Amino acid sequence: MSEQDTTVVPFPSSIHEASTATAASAPVAVEQPKQAVETVLTPTAAAAGTKAIDAKAGDKKRSSRLSEDKRFKIFSGSANRPLAEEIGKFLGVPVGETRLQRFSDGETHFQLIENVRGADVFLIQPTCRPVDQHLVELLIMMDALKRASAGRITVVVPYYGYARQDRKDRPRVAITSKLVADLLTTAGANRALFVDLHAAQIQGFFNIPVDHLFASPVLVGYFRDLKLPNLTVVSPDAGGVERARFFAQRLEVPLAIVDKRRTDINVTEVMNVIGDVRGRTCLILDDIIDTAGTLVKTAEALLEQGAEKVYACATHAVLSGPAVERIEASKLEEVVVTNTVPLSEEAQQLSKIKVLSIAGLLGRAIESIHMETSVSTLFN
Repeated sequence: MSEQDTTVVPFPSSIHEASTATAASAPVAVEQPKQAVETVLTPTAAAAGTKAIDAKAGDKKRSSRLSEDKRFKIFSGSANRPLAEEIGKFLGVPVGETRLQRFSDGETHFQLIENVRGADVFLIQPTCRPVDQHLVELLIMMDALKRASAGRITVVVPYYGYARQDRKDRPRVAITSKLVADLLTTAGANRALFVDLHAAQIQGFFNIPVDHLFASPVLVGYFRDLKLPNLTVVSPDAGGVERARFFAQRLEVPLAIVDKRRTDINVTEVMNVIGDVRGRTCLILDDIIDTAGTLVKTAEALLEQGAEKVYACATHAVLSGPAVERIEASKLEEVVVTNTVPLSEEAQQLSKIKVLSIAGLLGRAIESIHMETSVSTLFN
């Protein structure tokens, strides 16, 4: 078997026809004429980790207990393979070997190469862009683990797609966040681990144990070391006040709030700033940067109110549509994000964007869950 944890091989003519370095003979092929198949190319750790900062955690040597525990296994989908490899390195455990392939029509085929019978399995897969593809991939992987008699399946979802559709804000709309929770549970998840859910009450959509981590310890540490003068933490909307207040308390700085009105999906109109920001260095704190429309308008409103400089940070750098262009053209000094979502090549080239790694945070949480110890200490 090759050193790479996920083996990606092309289909000759059938989904059952695959070759590996250690195979003595190829399996019997089932003929499928006229159907070409394209392979899934998972990203490499080097490509996505170019700008990542380890946040003083990833290089720590973990206890040898996990590396020697044959019942402890980590697997990853294709959504953010580099993050999974960072977590595995942090824990001293290699990412499990799998084979992920696709038919030419887009159907996913997944196979476990390792034995997982009775194992405590942690499956790492953010449901980032393309959201539906990565979500279905996650469901298929869980089904494979369940049918392979895994002892416990914990889904580690650094970014939970559909989290913003958590309530009926208009007539005749779906609560898709609840639907996804049901899908994950039905597919076989026994436990779930998330990072900075858009709304904390999403935990209640699950009928299984849920651990909800915050990226604040990593982000706070970075800005504390930066020692920005006259700093004020700013919440871009009323819904993020609790998150921003926690951040401001840790940095021991004032808090301001931007009152905004959302006129349509991905369209916002900033109304006014609540709090004194004149002559201050402002730090906008949010959980998600999607199209960056809210972020840029918030920065403009703060500068109009007399702010000296504006920084921004967020956990999930979705950066869809014109986000990168908007950030590049804005007056933001720096945008700090984590690696819950892999950056596009375009975003990686933008010097304003800095990436911090949460591999250590997730690694410690996974270790605590496996060892049955408290996860709450990670909130500090």
